[in-house]
Amino acid sequence: MRAGVLGPQRRNLWFWVFVGPFALGLGLFTYVPLVWSLYLSFFDAHNTVSPDASDFVGLGNYGAMLSDGAFLASLGTFVLFTAFIVPATYVLALALALMVNRLRVAQAFFRSVFFLPTACSYVVAALIWKLSIFNGVRFGLANTVLGWFGADQTAWLSTTHPPWYWLVIVTVRLWLQAGFYMILFLAGLQRISPQLYEAAAVDGARPGWQTFRNITFPQLRATSVAVVLLLVINAFQAFDEFYNLLSDARGYPPYARPPLVYLYYTALGQDQNLGLGSAGAVILALIIAVATVVQARWFGLGRKGED
Repeated sequence: MRAGVLGPQRRNLWFWVFVGPFALGLGLFTYVPLVWSLYLSFFDAHNTVSPDASDFVGLGNYGAMLSDGAFLASLGTFVLFTAFIVPATYVLALALALMVNRLRVAQAFFRSVFFLPTACSYVVAALIWKLSIFNGVRFGLANTVLGWFGADQTAWLSTTHPPWYWLVIVTVRLWLQAGFYMILFLAGLQRISPQLYEAAAVDGARPGWQTFRNITFPQLRATSVAVVLLLVINAFQAFDEFYNLLSDARGYPPYARPPLVYLYYTALGQDQNLGLGSAGAVILALIIAVATVVQARWFGLGRKGED
């Protein structure tokens, strides 16, 4: 009887021994800051995270952010970045997955090679792109290759007409994340029954584009929806590559400023307006949530019968 009583208690004890520290850390470092940021967004909080009741401004910070042209321009930067990075990553990741999935030898090796950049720090990758590949002087790899063909040197990160900085930003993010989404597509490809391809071959379907268009791609619908959702959310959260590529000793240029970079300078800049920055963060979180729900509804994610 006693053993039966102590057994469940001991299991509960060990459950909290292992899960408790992670739950405590999640609450302390994630949920508490989120709630406190929401609280600060209703106050005129300059240089403080504990404003007085007299500093209460209600929805004033939200109105100020929504009427701020710089903040709205940062949302436009996000839209442009998303228009570049989402389709480019989707196509490249799917192409890599199809290629690796067809390999009969060394598949694990190539899967690891393409996935390896995912483990690289965004800061380190941005600095490599900035200082070694797209350096604006003759020592950069891109300018060196262009020099072989007689082309002039290009200041990649400071040229706005045409905006060559987008090439640098998109390529570094593409290199960093394509391998991760390739793994997702590989998992989806391996779930497709080989009998579908055998039946298609019996019916006269030719291997290649016809098989991909009629069998492979439709079977990847659920994976494709998840990949697009994750890509859009990650694009909203872009910060490291923008900040480390474009900022210098003089600060950050007025162009290509995504929402998180703008909020960083708002909350931690010269004025340190934490109330205004918190309101912008809440607005950004709401936009991400609404965009995710709209996409999920549009793609029919989670509906009955969805694979």
